[in-house]
Amino acid sequence: MRSVINKWLIWFLLALPGLGMLSGYISGTSDAHRMLHPTGEFAVRFMVLAMLVGPLADLFGPRGWTRWLLARRRWFGFAAFVYAIAHLVFYVVHEGSLAEILGELGELGIWTGWVALVLMAIPGFTSTDTAMQALRKGWKTAQRLAYPAALFSALHWVFLEWHWVPALVHFGPLVALNLARMVRLGAGRQAVTAA
Repeated sequence: MRSVINKWLIWFLLALPGLGMLSGYISGTSDAHRMLHPTGEFAVRFMVLAMLVGPLADLFGPRGWTRWLLARRRWFGFAAFVYAIAHLVFYVVHEGSLAEILGELGELGIWTGWVALVLMAIPGFTSTDTAMQALRKGWKTAQRLAYPAALFSALHWVFLEWHWVPALVHFGPLVALNLARMVRLGAGRQAVTAA
């Protein structure tokens, strides 16, 4: 019973920013254009959170908190995908027509976002237990598409705003932890070779 309560509490916390955004939109205090930035930001935040779990577990080893994060990593990834879909919905509403959407498709800041969404959709749709069992070994390959999705998300952000600091703040920890993991794995291989 406690695990069920914890599960729903985590899902509620993941949904909470979105509920606040939706409340603002329904009440009329925010329009579709103003919803683009927060939905995109939270899509990135939860994507990065999901992707940080692996490097953290490798660097710190099997501890209670790393096991807790590993058990919930797919939840964070799925939340990221839901916020990305919300970002898309508000973009479509803001543009207002297919002609407007197609007219912007060639812009660097736009097509990078579409590529990011498509790449994100594959791990998003395959994040369930059923998909995991059906895909077997192919499941991990599908989930690794999160890395190019993150790259294109960062490019989408930079090219839309032509300002790299916010993207660096969000993606910097992911890059740093993956570099630290690579260094540690490299050092481990050298130690094995030397032995």
